[in-house]
Amino acid sequence: MNLSRPEITTRLLVHALVREDGTVDAGELYTVAGLLGMTDQQVRLCVKRLVGEEKFRQDGRGRRAVLRSVSDAAGGALAPDADHIRYAYRQDAGLAPWDGVWHLFAFAVPEARRAVRDALRETLLHLGAAPVQGGLYVAANPIGELVEARARQLDALDSVTFLTSTDLRIGDVTDPAQLAAHAWPLEAIAARYEHLAAFAAAGTERATGSALPAAERLTMAVELAAEFSAAMTPDPLLPPELLPPHWPGRHARHLARQCWATLGALPAPATPLPRLFRLYEDAFAAPR
Repeated sequence: MNLSRPEITTRLLVHALVREDGTVDAGELYTVAGLLGMTDQQVRLCVKRLVGEEKFRQDGRGRRAVLRSVSDAAGGALAPDADHIRYAYRQDAGLAPWDGVWHLFAFAVPEARRAVRDALRETLLHLGAAPVQGGLYVAANPIGELVEARARQLDALDSVTFLTSTDLRIGDVTDPAQLAAHAWPLEAIAARYEHLAAFAAAGTERATGSALPAAERLTMAVELAAEFSAAMTPDPLLPPELLPPHWPGRHARHLARQCWATLGALPAPATPLPRLFRLYEDAFAAPR
């Protein structure tokens, strides 16, 4: 399966380059944008829109400008979901074995509350559940408390049914690993991890023992964050017991953490690194 590289928009890049003090150096922004194939005109228009939306203030002009975030804008869509990532590394370390329990959720929300219905569905998918049939979803991880909290927030708890099972069957399929392969798009998820592994391995080699220019370091970090997000975001983090042999997720996450550590260990640049470095360092902390 051939996968295209994750799209890094100009807006996403601006958020990714926010430093701990909430600023973005326009010179770095233009340089990294150029390395990613973006034009100066794209950058100028994006900055103008962000300022117009009151997401950033701009001091100065052109490459000498400094952007100041009005809200906590660091990372944007590339900011890591620390809990999700830490749980993945707990699984990789054998600290989160499967207890054999399937968690099922059913809901029926009338058309008049369509937005609520859509929000429940998006929550379940985001938490790694898969649709079984109309209004019925299954998860291998205990996400019930999170689903309940979201349902309460939406004032829809009465519309949601929670149940567990240790003998789930879909048609004639009863084997847990086969059920997982039936419910989740494992082939597509595996392909994304293979893509991440190749990028991270090449990045580590490129950054090891070399005087990597500051702009290339930032560019590689943004690309690595995009690749990691593209692989992790659709991953339901199924327990290893439910995954095919030689599942690439664990190896890819190991290589990604190694690449990020290599980038972080390079000599301190003349200007502060984006907050994204610290966020990923925290998310990649050793599992407990």
